[in-house]
Amino acid sequence: MDAQLQTLIELQAFDTRIAALEGDAARSPRQIAAIHAALAEAQKTLDTLKARADTTKKELRTKEKDLEVVTAKRAKSEARLWEVKNNTEYSAVLAEIETIKQEKARGEEEILALMELQEQLAVDVRETGARFTAREEQARRDEAVVREKLAAVEQELAVVRAERDSRARELPRPLLADYEKILKARGGLAVAAVSVASVCGGCRMSIRPQALQELRSGTSLTVCENCGRYLYWQEPA
Repeated sequence: MDAQLQTLIELQAFDTRIAALEGDAARSPRQIAAIHAALAEAQKTLDTLKARADTTKKELRTKEKDLEVVTAKRAKSEARLWEVKNNTEYSAVLAEIETIKQEKARGEEEILALMELQEQLAVDVRETGARFTAREEQARRDEAVVREKLAAVEQELAVVRAERDSRARELPRPLLADYEKILKARGGLAVAAVSVASVCGGCRMSIRPQALQELRSGTSLTVCENCGRYLYWQEPA
């Protein structure tokens, strides 16, 4: 096989590997961002529960103070029963006391409901907090794995790029420039294989019989007449 063609094939293998590694490296920041986003959402859920529990606690204190006021008002009204001077006033005070009793009953029901809600929220906060702590620890482990993988990818990238650059220096500058131009224009594939199907491995167009003969001999550079990629003959496995 022509030495320059062999170099082009190897260069293509390097560039394909580099593209794959760069893709892996590009995914890592997105994976880390997704981990952080999921953790932030879990934190938001916990914060919302805590805020609701705090609001419920404040509402309960307010209702308890209101109940104290109603209780005092009832005691005051009941004391007035001993001060009234006729049945009309007596009936009016009794009606007032009944209204206060109903108000007190509603307040007690609201307080009971708030106490039950407060107890349930306390349980929810504890359970959600425990799940968040576990999730936070898992997020740290997951991020560490991603960063470790990213470091390995970057290390391999450095090695492959160095090997690629060393191999590229073996090509004449015009040929290397042409290869890199095709690589960019053709989606990262500048060198394509041709097998017994007799089609370009890049664009899938048929290769002329004469070009096939040249490819089989491997003594010169051949390009696809359709896509312009460099071609080489690949023996069937």
